[in-house]
Amino acid sequence: MEFLRGALAEVCKGQMDEVEQMKRCLEVLCRDECKERGSKEEGEEALEMLSELCENLDNARDLMKLGGLDLCMSRCLCHSEAGIRWRAAQLIASCAQNMPEVQFYLLNQGALLTLLQLTDHDANSTVRVKALYAVSCLVREQEAGLRDFLSHDGFSVLMRGMQSDNEKLRTKSAFLLLNLLTSHPEHKGSADSGLLDHLESSLYELQFPSPCFYAHFDVLCQK
Repeated sequence: MEFLRGALAEVCKGQMDEVEQMKRCLEVLCRDECKERGSKEEGEEALEMLSELCENLDNARDLMKLGGLDLCMSRCLCHSEAGIRWRAAQLIASCAQNMPEVQFYLLNQGALLTLLQLTDHDANSTVRVKALYAVSCLVREQEAGLRDFLSHDGFSVLMRGMQSDNEKLRTKSAFLLLNLLTSHPEHKGSADSGLLDHLESSLYELQFPSPCFYAHFDVLCQK
């Protein structure tokens, strides 16, 4: 019994240490960047550490309760430095993945619209790719996220993503579009009439390695 009590104490101590680490990271992100030297590098490191910590679902929930996601959305996603923006999008993706409580919170705070705008318009290709990844974490297997996605004309964002010069963005846009239309064929009518044709040409152009993509596409076209 004493051994078990000691082991549990160590677990609790480790979890508390991680919460304290997150608090310190948030303090870095809250600093007045105009007065802090090296704030860009510190901010990037803080976001990277938070993303790593929030692979643990309990930490993702704690970060939400600490106000970290609000800070990320209000300050980091719109930051002048691309390195801060894409790491903020990565953090949102880490927190939202497989975590409905966090997904609902982010959706209610309007995160999806901001991420779609970054995917569509940001000048930095890495920001666009990471923002799309975060979009994916909010809409796949998430009905509320899909409704929000449709209300913001998300299919058009993916269409433009498939027309991008950036191969990663083209690939991820095509994959997400195929996944959404395959999982929810009832929304095929919400898409532009030429969307399926463009998706098919994109799949062949990108030379998707697995035949399952084309099998999914054939089934989709028959529905």
